[in-house]
Amino acid sequence: MKVIDLERSRKATAVAPSNIAFTKCWGKKDEILRLPENGSISMCLSNLLTTTTVEFSPKYTRDEVIINGGGVEEGEAQRVIKHLDRVRKMAKISLKAKVVSKNNFPIGTGLSSSASGFAALTLATSKAAGLDLSEKELSILTRQGSGSACRSIPGGFVEWLDGDTSETSYAVSIFPPDHWAICDVVAIVSEGKKEVPTSVGHKAAKSSPFMSIRLSHMKEKDKLVKQLIKEKNFKSLGELAEAEALELHAIMLTQYPPLIYWTPGTLKIMKLVSHWRAEGIPVYFTINTGQDIHLICEQKNVKKVVNKIKSIKEVKEIIVNNPGEGTRLSQNHLS
Repeated sequence: MKVIDLERSRKATAVAPSNIAFTKCWGKKDEILRLPENGSISMCLSNLLTTTTVEFSPKYTRDEVIINGGGVEEGEAQRVIKHLDRVRKMAKISLKAKVVSKNNFPIGTGLSSSASGFAALTLATSKAAGLDLSEKELSILTRQGSGSACRSIPGGFVEWLDGDTSETSYAVSIFPPDHWAICDVVAIVSEGKKEVPTSVGHKAAKSSPFMSIRLSHMKEKDKLVKQLIKEKNFKSLGELAEAEALELHAIMLTQYPPLIYWTPGTLKIMKLVSHWRAEGIPVYFTINTGQDIHLICEQKNVKKVVNKIKSIKEVKEIIVNNPGEGTRLSQNHLS
């Protein structure tokens, strides 16, 4: 870790992608360090992005957090400030900061806005504080703010390593963005925030009677997913990703208190996907901890999938994503 003179680098801006997990992590080994119960494999998304500018300055008497043009809830602001404190401690500074962040997609609907948000926050804050962190160091630091955000630091297809300590739980790129021409077509069925945050839901994971069974085969599943991505075996990957999403939600449905994130629009698309496959369109769904749905297809079939979704009245917006770059710096400051 290299420390840079703060006087030369007070403000920094970063752009970070959200990511979609083919194998999901649910439950935590360690709440404070945000160590997940299992590793996971994901893909960075090219068009679900968060841009964040962080400025440390003596002119600020307190930390200020602005997200999407407005103030934020107290709990959300405190989570951001806690992350600023982590960086301040590493950089040995005490300056207050102004954080301005914006998303180009709805937050709190299951599209992993916390992943892109904390990845962008980590890079921008560390740079503004005068730190020059490696990709591994950034991933470890990002994970402490939001677990799945560590997968948004590297680019392309990513593995979150199943570590038992803070130093061994981080994400690495296993294939670059241009490895495979597949797409994630996001169908936004509701722009309202989910009632139960993912961080709260994680805490009850072990109350599901099926959680131990799930964990017993996750290492084998991750190994298989990596092989399928390497071979570009779309049908098998799609089948596995769809079954994995249903298994995740089976855990959430059977934990206490149960979590039911799906809306009628979510269920409608889930049921239609199998009909579209029967019509000859290879497409599979996956869902994170929310109501919005991801449809995985090959790039050659994107137009067919988009045309199908357009006819569904519950869909508010469609966002097409290719495998994307990881978190990177930008000169286009927000403030």
